[in-house]
Amino acid sequence: MSLLDASPSPFHAVAECSARLTAAGASELSLADEWDSSSVDGFRFVRRDGALIAWKAPTTPAPAPDILLVGAHTDSPCFKLKPNPNVQHYGWHQLAVEVYGGILNNSWLDRDLGLAGRVVSNAGKTTLVRTGAIARIPQLAIHLDRGVNDGLRLDPQTHLMPIWSVDQVGESVVEHLQRLSGFDSIAWWDISLFDTQPAARLGSARELLASGRLDNLVSCWAAVAAISVTSHTDQLQLIVLNDHEEVGSASTTGAGGPTLEQVLTRVVAARGGSSADLARALSRSMCISADNAHALHPNYPDRHDHGHAPQINKGPAIKLNVNQRYATSSTTAQRYAAICERAGLPTQVFSSKNNIPCGSTIGPITATRLGIDTIDIGVPQLSMHSARELCGVDDPVTLAQSFVAFWS
Repeated sequence: MSLLDASPSPFHAVAECSARLTAAGASELSLADEWDSSSVDGFRFVRRDGALIAWKAPTTPAPAPDILLVGAHTDSPCFKLKPNPNVQHYGWHQLAVEVYGGILNNSWLDRDLGLAGRVVSNAGKTTLVRTGAIARIPQLAIHLDRGVNDGLRLDPQTHLMPIWSVDQVGESVVEHLQRLSGFDSIAWWDISLFDTQPAARLGSARELLASGRLDNLVSCWAAVAAISVTSHTDQLQLIVLNDHEEVGSASTTGAGGPTLEQVLTRVVAARGGSSADLARALSRSMCISADNAHALHPNYPDRHDHGHAPQINKGPAIKLNVNQRYATSSTTAQRYAAICERAGLPTQVFSSKNNIPCGSTIGPITATRLGIDTIDIGVPQLSMHSARELCGVDDPVTLAQSFVAFWS
């Protein structure tokens, strides 16, 4: 819950995960520096914008050890602030925003929203900023739309523009971000809107977890928590937290970009290996792609294949799709299920109905780019892509424990 509350943007998520890794004994490397064997040995991490890669080097001197990789993503569907964000309409000051990813439009109505992300000064310096509750997207009163409960339709351009001020009260949003940054001026920004309500435990036994950005900060938390407590082995234990998964992963820091492959190449080279050594290692390696799964919804049971509909607090779901929307194969499914069984951890399976196409995630992209055997798994949840989502409190812990077992 503390990681969720500390991570209203991918940049904040990376900062929080970096702090946790550092507290666990990891040392940060710069992607711009030269690396040698002493640089990459031990517990290390690198970060680039909204992405992070961390690893524990093997105890053996082999230049290209087997790689045991866990992948997740730091981004979530939301609104992003546009370059000219100040809009005045009918005495209101509003924010010009762009929809990022596949949001549930109605879930963002009537919530207390904040702004968070990265700002860049005219000199090119960057810093993170975060406001408290500062904006809101008010829904139209039922008296002005008597048929709203028969079907709500929202135009993203006209109906989802947040209000943040009345008339010319106070400063502009750019001035507000500048004041928070401490810079004399700011030139550009990567700013997300987020629901300021903190994460909360619900249920009669407090068995449920409600928060924004469960998809996919739950998997980021599990990956960081797990690698922080494992012992060094003969394998390269590695996590990658990619950005931009919700918009296709095609970026320098997305799963389709070069950063992970470059880091692996440099680690192997620093240990005295070649590109051929890395290729051979990848053929012996495995990736767990962790991204949340759809739990069976009690109000919409017809949307699920009941033989493949995971339930909350009954373990991570192994996700399968024969059309390669997920990268799971029979061999990777067997391997992960066997690891969990030996560790006494439950697993489930997810497969969508034939008439409801499933989404996808970083697993197929990572498998395609690296040629690494991959499985897609995830914590079951409800309200996926809502401003506020719901999962169980046991499943994230089980997920982290399965990573520890994987690396052991």
